[in-house]
This record gives sequence, structure tokens and C-alpha cells, in this order.
Amino acid sequence: MTDDAGPPRQPSRWARENARGGGGSQFAWLLPLALTALVVVLGWRLYQMQPKDVRDPDSKTRPITARGDLAADEKATIALFDTASPAVVQVTNFQRGMDLYTQNETDVPQGTGSGFVWDPQGYVVTNYHVVYQGNAFTVTFANHDVFDAEVVGGDPLHDLAVLKIDPKGKPLPALPIGESRNLRVGQKTFAIGNPFGLEQTLTSGIVSGLNRDMKSIAGTILHGVVQTDAAVNPGNSGGPLLDSAGRVIGMNTSIASPSGVSAGVGFAIPVDTLNEIVPQIIRTGRAQHAGIGITGMVDVFSRDGRIRGVVFKEFAPTSTAKAAGLQPSELDSAGKFRRVGDVVVGVDGQRIASQIELLRTLASHDIGQEVEIVYLRDGKQQASKMKLVGVE
Repeated sequence: MTDDAGPPRQPSRWARENARGGGGSQFAWLLPLALTALVVVLGWRLYQMQPKDVRDPDSKTRPITARGDLAADEKATIALFDTASPAVVQVTNFQRGMDLYTQNETDVPQGTGSGFVWDPQGYVVTNYHVVYQGNAFTVTFANHDVFDAEVVGGDPLHDLAVLKIDPKGKPLPALPIGESRNLRVGQKTFAIGNPFGLEQTLTSGIVSGLNRDMKSIAGTILHGVVQTDAAVNPGNSGGPLLDSAGRVIGMNTSIASPSGVSAGVGFAIPVDTLNEIVPQIIRTGRAQHAGIGITGMVDVFSRDGRIRGVVFKEFAPTSTAKAAGLQPSELDSAGKFRRVGDVVVGVDGQRIASQIELLRTLASHDIGQEVEIVYLRDGKQQASKMKLVGVE
């Protein structure tokens, strides 16, 4: 009987080594040596990392070097802050909500801003957007006295609001009021407020620009705004901007920054505007501005750019524009323009190209004053005299 499997195979070298008790690779002895070397190296490194004893048991406090007198401008800044800060407050906005567990109504803090005492009777001014949509408010002074506050009224157009507190017989410090119409670029400025909730913070800079037009946080256009490089951050809104004499020259309201924090350009409502609007709010709870009584204004311009102006949708209830014969636009059921009405292009000889210019120009006049309104109707220029009325 033959064996078809062929001749028997010879065992491999690895099998022969194992049969002789070789037990694996001839380099197996290197592993313990490598581990020993690794332990030695790590131990040496750990030894080098051990802190050396560099302490000195004879160490003593260093002698104080006398500073000398403060510089004159430092003294002036310190005095300004010491005088003004007691009149600067933190305004906390609460919104009413319901406790999910107790089902009781509760006031939840929504944010904080700044403000300052307008007069000793307890009137405090701040930004409109600081109190917007709040149900309850508190005012906190530098000495940590806290008062409940009621909203007297506000003016969204100028981002202004007035609060009233009961000082309970305590004398309230009020800041002196300056002027903004004669400010000069380069004047020193000082801002006091509560940025990021940090109480009583002082920053300084200069007037870096004047007569700016900008959109406020409340969504309105602010005119004649003071620009400063004094750091203004979230929480500074409503605080005073002071000159080097400690007088209010504006109310800090917003910043220009892609990141939302100070980038060296802050804006303040000019104090001349405050001094005009705040007494109105205290008297009546609202502010009125000179206008002709048109609403729904839209900027228009021709394709060649030669004609620019303002078209309006409808008349306000107390409109002198309607009495003067101006024609509003016609709207469809969706409230869109079906026919463009008269286009306002001038006021008293001054060219008007946008609603910002129209509002600013009219607001610079007094209620009851007569102005000439220039407008286009069917491409033809016309003019009409109108008496300015108070608009809200």
C-alpha cells in the first residue's frame, strides 16, 4: 500500500529551537534591559523636576518708596469722581413671571443699566431701552441704598426715560448740567456707570466726534449724537458723560463694536436734548417734537440719482400737511404702495434726501413755527407753507 501524502516534512527551525528548549527569539533578553533603562530615565527626569529649596528664611517686606504728590490732572479726576459718583445709580429691570413650583407671581431681573439723578425731588434719567418691557424697577446708589422706582414716561425717539423714586426725606445729589452745542473735538470726557454690573466704574477719554446720526438700540434714529472714546460697555447705558468740570454733557447710550464691547467708539445723547425732553416727560409723561403730521415715511430716489426725497403713507390725526393739500400714497390691502404720493424734497430751502434729514430738520424748529415744505407731485416741484405741530 502506497502513501500518497508524499515524503514527511522536515520540522522548521523555530520548532527545532522550541524542542531544544530555546523558548522564543534570541533577542528576548533585550526586553528587561529596555524596561530597566526606561525606569532609570523616568526616575532621573522626576528627580530633575523636584523643586529646589530656594526659600530664604530671612526675607523681609521691602521698604516703601515715597510717591510724592499726585499730579494735578489725577487730583482733578479723583475729585470729579468723588463728587459725581453719588448721583450715578444702577437701574435694575424686572419682568413679572410665575414660579413653576409655587405658582406665585415673581419679579425676575432682566438686566441692568445706569442712570443719574436729574433733580433732588427724586427724578432719575436713563435710556428708554434700559426700562423697555420691564414691570418693576429698582435704583441702587453708590452707598448701596436701594429704592423702588416708577416709570414717569419715556421718549423712544431719543431713547430717554425718566424714573421717580421716593427718597424718604434723604437729600439726593444732582449732577450739574452743561451744554453740548459748544463742545469741541478733543475735549476731555468722563463716563461713570455700571458696565457688566460692575458698580461705579469710571472711564475717561475725549470727544472724538460730533453731530453723529445713528440708530439706537431701541430702533430709532438719534441725531446730533456725541462720539467719545471713553470706554462705554453694556451696562453703561443711561449713565452720564461728563466734561472736565464735572458737568453732564451727554447720556451714554450705545457703542459701535462688532463684538458688543468697547472698541473705542461710544455714543452719548447730547445734554441739550436731555434738557429739552426730560422736563416734558416729567410734566406730561411723554415728549413732543415739531413735525407736519405724516407717518410711514420711506426714502425714495430716481434711478439716475437726481431725485431723492421722502414719501409718506398717511396723515397723522393732527396733520398740517393734510390741511396744506399734500397727497399721501395709496396703499393696497396688504399695506403696500399702490401709488406713490407727494415726495418731500426740501424744508425752508434746505435739501431733504432722507427721512433722517426730514426728522432732524423739523425737530430743530419750534412747535408752532411756520416752514416751507417743498415737494414733487407728478414730477413737478411745488411748495407750501405749513405750521409745525407737536407729534409723538
